Amino acid sequence: MNLVLIGFRAAGKTTVGRRLSAYLRRVFVDSDDMIEKHQGTTIKDIVEGHGWDYFRAIEREVISEVSNDDNLIISAGGGVVIDPKNVNALRKKGFIIWLKADVEVLLRRMAQDHRTMTGRPSLTGKDCLKEFREVLIQREPLYERASEVQVDTSLLDVDGVVHQVLSIFEERLVRV
Repeated sequence: MNLVLIGFRAAGKTTVGRRLSAYLRRVFVDSDDMIEKHQGTTIKDIVEGHGWDYFRAIEREVISEVSNDDNLIISAGGGVVIDPKNVNALRKKGFIIWLKADVEVLLRRMAQDHRTMTGRPSLTGKDCLKEFREVLIQREPLYERASEVQVDTSLLDVDGVVHQVLSIFEERLVRV
């Protein structure tokens, strides 16, 4: 069974996923990194050069590919839940956990992450705060439907999130 982390930008998916990978001795896969590797360029350049529809098509291919493997820790891109095919593919062999956080926390984390600030394209063309609020309102119900469990990372450090996710996942494995 794969452990799949979903959530908005800066929720902690990649950081937590890498740490979980070390604890569980499982391969870590970041779908955004796979897209960049397959395309030989950044997501920002992909979107600016070809548009969001093109990016989402590539994302669907990557999610389909990675979902066929087993025993992975998967950090799925923030918009993966937009396409129900992605969610269905991830559920095939995966347990999906939504890492969520308050908007202010996400913005603070994003401001501290150089890659997020420079390497991620705008989702709406609006300023960060308006974009975050608008897109979160649209995506929160999608994250809710896609996930089996939610972990609020707003007040936890990385180790706290990792331990909470480990506890939830290990309990899930016992029940399977």
